[in-house]
Amino acid sequence: MDVTPKSLILDLLSTLPARGGHSMPVRALVEAGSDFGMANSSVRVALARLLAQERVESDARGRYRLGVAADAVSHAVRNWRKLDEQVVDWRGGWIAVHRRQPGARSRRRDSNRSLVFLGFREFEPGLFLRPDNLRGDISELRARLKDLGLEASALVFALADLDSGAETKARGLWDELGLVGACQAATQALIRSRARLDGASARDAMVETFCQGGRVIRQLVLDPLLPDSISPAAPREALAAQMLDYDAFGRSCWAPFLEKHGVSHRRTPADLRLGDGTDHLASAALLRSGDSSEFAQGQEL
Repeated sequence: MDVTPKSLILDLLSTLPARGGHSMPVRALVEAGSDFGMANSSVRVALARLLAQERVESDARGRYRLGVAADAVSHAVRNWRKLDEQVVDWRGGWIAVHRRQPGARSRRRDSNRSLVFLGFREFEPGLFLRPDNLRGDISELRARLKDLGLEASALVFALADLDSGAETKARGLWDELGLVGACQAATQALIRSRARLDGASARDAMVETFCQGGRVIRQLVLDPLLPDSISPAAPREALAAQMLDYDAFGRSCWAPFLEKHGVSHRRTPADLRLGDGTDHLASAALLRSGDSSEFAQGQEL
């Protein structure tokens, strides 16, 4: 996926501390865009459109920060560093979502996105499941899903005591080998990228850490965080640890550029696709192959 002016702007702005009124000057956004081969006019046009959509906002000095429209998704993406804090021991129960009235295409897209973010898979038409091992009670999970775009008519409830056939089917909704293999491949990709960037130019290091780091963060954010009895956590934990090291390296690559523009940042810029409303976050590669449901078909969200 090529970086777009829209995604670059929002991904750069997402590095700003959430509190303290931090912002970024337009000249920094334009200069960063040129490093990715974007025309100055393209960046400025994308910025104007994002302002109109309230995805970004401007302060009195003409500097920019994320707008309220990006808050829920931005928070979900930021949590990639805290995956182990998001789960508890699994006692065998399930969380279910029943979608009764999917509604318009845009609402279906947002609803699909919310389910993918929290690791749900379609068990029967309109009924989605995931293990009940996420931290927080059912009301907190319901609120998280609604904040991420789940339609108000959807039912969210706990489910237990499946018969043996349904239990086997539910446990098989996720591609265990695919999840493990993807984590291992991404870990090696980070190692190779880090070695390749030794001695690279500042521009090349900024661009590659933005793209490579973003791919891995998207993968971590979309990991369904399954119990070990369904899919082992060790490969994901190894990937997260490698990404923390890579993130520190990426921060050092971007620091001179951001400091030049007087920009405080809390993490390394990365291609998170916030600019497209996370349309590309819901990768079909994380779903079971061959699933022809609306849920699978809507993964460009």
